[in-house]
Amino acid sequence: MDVRTVDYHAAGEPFRIVLDGTPAIPGDSVAERRAVAIGAGGTATAPRPGALDDVRRLLVSEPRGHAGMYGGFLVPPDDDEAHLGVLFWHKDGYSTACGHGTIALGAWAVDSGLVQAPDDGVARVRIDVPSGRVTASVHRAGGRTTGVTFRNVPAVVSAQKLPVQTSRGTVEVAVAHAGACYASVPAAALGLTVETGLLPELTAVGREIRAALADSPAVRHPSDPRLSGVYGVILYDELPDDGAGPAQRNVTVFADGQIDRSPCGSGTSARLAVLAAEGRLAPGEELRHESVIGTVFTGRVLPGGDPLGAGVVTEVTGTAHRTGEHTFLLDPDDTLGTGFLL
Repeated sequence: MDVRTVDYHAAGEPFRIVLDGTPAIPGDSVAERRAVAIGAGGTATAPRPGALDDVRRLLVSEPRGHAGMYGGFLVPPDDDEAHLGVLFWHKDGYSTACGHGTIALGAWAVDSGLVQAPDDGVARVRIDVPSGRVTASVHRAGGRTTGVTFRNVPAVVSAQKLPVQTSRGTVEVAVAHAGACYASVPAAALGLTVETGLLPELTAVGREIRAALADSPAVRHPSDPRLSGVYGVILYDELPDDGAGPAQRNVTVFADGQIDRSPCGSGTSARLAVLAAEGRLAPGEELRHESVIGTVFTGRVLPGGDPLGAGVVTEVTGTAHRTGEHTFLLDPDDTLGTGFLL
């Protein structure tokens, strides 16, 4: 098995773009291809074994990856209006959305020449993801990519102040669907703060909240059951307002206890929807969203909302940088096979 990739990070979170080495994935849309990747009888966090999932496990497992690795398989878009499609993956399976990955893909599409871009100005990259079509606006100056703003699918708040019992007491969470479903709660309500020294405690309570919400009506997507179920739990601290709008520091615990090193792109979109619903963020104001390692995304709610009335339209801005190019091999005599996770 030979698999060729180019790796980026967006605000510290890795994104491994698979250029070739994967089997063909049948389906008429990216959403259908995700269902094929999961496999009949499998789930998003427990896919059925197969040739495609062998590649995912090879790239996310040690010694070629690690439990925090994230990436995507390039697939055809749903139609000619988009430049590319992608199936997002992580150590536990396949996700429906990935904001930091969208930022990385926008940068890669321009950096690689797939999408033509001016030396100075903006190039727009349209990407089909399992939750719909998103657009990455790639900012350029002096022939270099300086940042990426992605416009997400509409974000919908399905619950506010929803009581959830945890080992640290009952807390009130907000739930929003923003390509993936996120529950968010102030870390202080759990007796915690968002800092790297408390990651074991933050991870444990994030997993508790995700499990407690598994059967809640709030986590059911209003129109597409394939997008239902809590993907991430956002634990946040309030930071001083910088004058342009609210500021928060967060850690997002997603899938089965995975930690987002970035401020979480789709999670930022979910937080924007919640803040707008709470009356804390008006169109034109920005959320400064800081990660547990101190990197920053900024986000805003666009005026007018979704034309179809399905929620609010958000944009999130960040940076992405290439970290390497790789050809990964699987020696048939290697007894570790596709690897292991610790």
